[in-house]
Amino acid sequence: MPNDIWQGAEACAKGAMKAGLNFFAGYPITPSTEIAEMLSIYLSEKGKIVQQLEAETSKVRNKLLPKVMNRTFIQMEDEIASIVSIVGASMAGAKAMTATSGPGFSLMQEGIGYACMVEAPIVICNVMRGGPSTGDPTKVSQGDVMQAKWGTHGDHGIIVVCPDSVEEMYYMTIHAFNLAEKYRNPVILLTDETITHMREKVEIDPNAEVKIVNRLQPTILPDVPYLPYGNLVDDVAVIGALGTGLGTSITGMVHREDGFQSPNFKIANPLLQRLVRKIDKHAKELFEVEVINGDAENLIVAYGITSRTVKSLISSGHKNIGLIRLKTLFPFHDEIIQQLTASAVHVFVAELNLGQIYLEVKRAIGNSKPVTLISKVGGLLISPEEMIRHIEGSQQ
Repeated sequence: MPNDIWQGAEACAKGAMKAGLNFFAGYPITPSTEIAEMLSIYLSEKGKIVQQLEAETSKVRNKLLPKVMNRTFIQMEDEIASIVSIVGASMAGAKAMTATSGPGFSLMQEGIGYACMVEAPIVICNVMRGGPSTGDPTKVSQGDVMQAKWGTHGDHGIIVVCPDSVEEMYYMTIHAFNLAEKYRNPVILLTDETITHMREKVEIDPNAEVKIVNRLQPTILPDVPYLPYGNLVDDVAVIGALGTGLGTSITGMVHREDGFQSPNFKIANPLLQRLVRKIDKHAKELFEVEVINGDAENLIVAYGITSRTVKSLISSGHKNIGLIRLKTLFPFHDEIIQQLTASAVHVFVAELNLGQIYLEVKRAIGNSKPVTLISKVGGLLISPEEMIRHIEGSQQ
């Protein structure tokens, strides 16, 4: 199995290329800028030259970066322009992505809501940093969890996935594109400054088959009207790409099956119900977790870089500690959390905020057992010693 040392941002960029990315629009912002920098090479004419040079020296690298043709990289004037650009590109048939952080993610929320309404499959990589406002641009945080779920207004379905290693950043980026294409919905790759900037060994076989999902295309029948939002497969609209000759109306307003707006309750209610249902009815299969030492009396729920601290405690011999690592944050699945924590004496939730996933876990478990928050803000990671002190302190 080939191995190399990659940065998290590099893994994200290469995963996006493997997934078939052919349109990126973004605006530089710490700590996500390296993703855009790398994609500016991979998606450009310069990228073709680089790949030719790499092919002469490394067959592995050449296979990990597919040949670039008809692909676009644009540095936009701001984050608002970035999000609407990738929505437009997606509706024209592109696999589209942007990358940003805190303040930029805030600016993108209206565009994310628009993407939910028009059912544009896009990927947004949000590299979390300290906040609010400009906050702490170069320091780690996990403060955007609830914003990822509820940042845009109105009821809508959303998928949020979260890697905890550089290698998983590669595979989870591919996974994010696949989910976006399957459900025709924005997918948020929610990572953090440390995972994105750290470098570690990855083992990725360039010859291994990686599942790539592409969106369904409509079948046009003679004398049958084309209804972009009326042709549904598992509640997901099958929409033809703009520019292919199919007349598709795209609007952020509540719309009929033909895509044109309508204020009618009988139109609005089933549409909004469907936009949520197409995600939530698959919550059980979408909610992925990693469990280590799951029968331990003290179970820690964590995600992203914070889960690495828990793994270090377990590997160092703390047999009374187990980990439930959330690979998917939303849709959240209460029943799975209840089942995984059923035999635990005490449940802890460790995160770099003042308690966001904690609220979800506490709601799911209820009062059946104590649920305690292990929290830290200000730009530093939770150390193993701090976690042990929280666990021991709760038992006194």
